[in-house]
Amino acid sequence: MTVKRLIPILILAISFGFVLMGCEREKPDDVIVTPFDRLLKDENVQSAILSRTINYAVLLPEGYDSTTISYPVVYLLHGFGDDERAWYQGGNIKYYADKYLMETGPVIFVMPEGFNTYWANKYNGNYPYMDMLSQELVPEIDAKYRTVKDPEHRAVMGYSMGGYGALILPAKNPELFKTGIVLSMSFRTDEQYINEPQEVFDGQWGPIFGGIGASGNQRLTDYFLQYSPFHFFAQPGDVSLQGQNYYFDCGDDEESLSETNDALHVELRKLNIPHEYRVKNGAHTWDYWHNALPEAFSYLGYAFRGQAYPSETMPVETGSAVPDSRIFTHQLQNSGYTYKVVTPGNYTSESKNYPVIYVMHQRDETIQEDQTRELIDLLSKNIEAVRLPASIIVELPFQETGFSTDLLLAVVSEMRSNYRINDEGKYAVLIGNDAAGGKAFEMMPILAPYFNACLLFDAAISSGAEIETTGVDYYLDITDQGNHFEGYHSLFMNLRAQDVTHEYRVRQGRPSHDNFLSGLDDACVFIKDHLKE
Repeated sequence: MTVKRLIPILILAISFGFVLMGCEREKPDDVIVTPFDRLLKDENVQSAILSRTINYAVLLPEGYDSTTISYPVVYLLHGFGDDERAWYQGGNIKYYADKYLMETGPVIFVMPEGFNTYWANKYNGNYPYMDMLSQELVPEIDAKYRTVKDPEHRAVMGYSMGGYGALILPAKNPELFKTGIVLSMSFRTDEQYINEPQEVFDGQWGPIFGGIGASGNQRLTDYFLQYSPFHFFAQPGDVSLQGQNYYFDCGDDEESLSETNDALHVELRKLNIPHEYRVKNGAHTWDYWHNALPEAFSYLGYAFRGQAYPSETMPVETGSAVPDSRIFTHQLQNSGYTYKVVTPGNYTSESKNYPVIYVMHQRDETIQEDQTRELIDLLSKNIEAVRLPASIIVELPFQETGFSTDLLLAVVSEMRSNYRINDEGKYAVLIGNDAAGGKAFEMMPILAPYFNACLLFDAAISSGAEIETTGVDYYLDITDQGNHFEGYHSLFMNLRAQDVTHEYRVRQGRPSHDNFLSGLDDACVFIKDHLKE
């Protein structure tokens, strides 16, 4: 082969070599792999029902990209005026989902855009949002993500308007949703609905349930009644009664919603419809809803596992035993009645006067002394921990007969004679549980000058209860299975109406001495504020 003929071949070989070298340089050795992002913010579904695009966000569980398993789904609903960003921005759902992962197990969270629909179909059929969610969004999520496709593993949780959605979606669609976590539900009783200012009614409620421009009973349209839990729960055989899991939580400082939610709890109790209900200190804020999440997530976990939620909490730790040298038993002069006085640890080494905690104590006859010691040890523990100021504790064993206002005032008189206590009533509180609490409330009109506050725990308060005097602050505590829920509701409403300083708590469980002590432990901040050392 001549040199002339070799030259083109050599040129071609060299060129091919450069190409190969170029190919080697372009191999994806240094390709940057995008990390798996669990929070998908810009998802959407094209709705044929609403003729528009519906945005939603999704939070996937850790490890979703490396497994093939399917997960329960929780639909997170926002409040009036918010959108699908609310739960991952203000709600910080990623942080809380990870924090309480052990409670719920791995879960897919879906955050749809709900506008101001109250998550319902409009009365005139013009905007059937609930139909879109149930017929388009749920199938979209089930097709796009690995979900467990049954109602037992599909829940709804929301706040405010979304709280109503978290109730109405399972209530109206039990074939899709088994569980509703209802936080600060925005809705109205019939009375509230009728009395809503016209501008608010026409802007917020009328467009959804009909009756724009209406007043009085004309606002209670058939469509409103169909979507009102104060009505559909009372209908035998209604789809809302198919064994759904309902959990309610609302702060006692809400403007009108605490009245609505508490009234619904009363109705559900009267109808014997199973549910969980909580009231804690707080208002319409993310702080309150964040504080609600630990137990709400726990409830979700039990629901997803198909287990009944526990009816009781663990008993509170009462602390170490108070030395007998600080506990004194007194017999009231000219009476067979005996009571106990417990002095603080520094009583003998100081000369100052002390505030007093009086406890009218309902005890179990079979273990009276044990329950007395538990009470004394619990309050003393909180004094030692500086959750309460150094105080004298007076335990007044309650008896159904013979316990009168005169008897209690005689004890107060003896205390002032025998111990260094502050004479002014603002340095004393009165506590009562069960029947003793009912008696304490009954006596308050006369006792008011002697006490700064009255604390009642699962007290036997009759339905329709109202205060007869002011000048005393109240702390109302009841378990959500407590026997006197109607009396607590009426007293709560009355205190609000009269603008009397108060705190209201509804806690897990049934009336018991352990629950009394647990509630008392939670009330220490209130007690401390009212002893005013």
